[in-house]
Amino acid sequence: MTTLAGRTIAALRSEHDTLAGTVPSLTTDQLTGPSAASEWTVADVLSHLGSGAEITLGGLRAALGETEKPGPGFNQGIWDRWNALSPQDQAAGWLASDEALVAALESIPEDRHEDLKVDIGFLPEPLSLASFAAMRLSEVVLHNWDVRAGVDPAAALSDESAQLLAEHLSAGISFLLGFIGKPAAERESAVVEVAKTPYRIVLDDQARLTTEDVPATATFDGPLEAVIRLIYGRLAPQYTPAGTDTTGNISLDELRTTFPGF
Repeated sequence: MTTLAGRTIAALRSEHDTLAGTVPSLTTDQLTGPSAASEWTVADVLSHLGSGAEITLGGLRAALGETEKPGPGFNQGIWDRWNALSPQDQAAGWLASDEALVAALESIPEDRHEDLKVDIGFLPEPLSLASFAAMRLSEVVLHNWDVRAGVDPAAALSDESAQLLAEHLSAGISFLLGFIGKPAAERESAVVEVAKTPYRIVLDDQARLTTEDVPATATFDGPLEAVIRLIYGRLAPQYTPAGTDTTGNISLDELRTTFPGF
């Protein structure tokens, strides 16, 4: 059976290939035009993904014992270099940088998938390879969508990536919802059942995604990919599939406020 890390790395390859099939055809106007990420052009998103791939690869190589652990200023130096590139070079650079990261992840033998740990710097303990790859997938899937939705507002996440992110967000990288969820202190708690899935969004003093059988107070009717975009602040009305809504003690607009995005 393929490991969770292996499935996550395969999803990163699929996301890379999808975006690699889109970026070369973008015009200069599209590259410098708005993406679906607030205040970022399409080229800005690609620059962010490209620099992020380079930073992530640095951490991975250190965990594999191939290089020293990146020191102070490592990230900033990479961001500065990418920010100085032209939009066309940011697009071309993303392709090479992300390919290098995905290829490095693919080269890790499966017998190391369970024992390899990677320090990402801001957590008290290193992450498993599966969670480390999931952190990158979390970023790639939504920024991939930012690029595609900048050109086509009807763009959606792939079912495979949405399902895999839900699995990770309810387990190994569940701490992310503590950063990105902002439940209103003055409103009552809510447990939002995601229709036709095993998942529930729990909102009390913090936000979490779970498969626990917690009694629901509301229902989200819509595809799982829309739930994932909601969690990451990417379900504004113009990007919401027809028929998507909530019933119960919390509205869809209140959920959008709870997950403002980044």
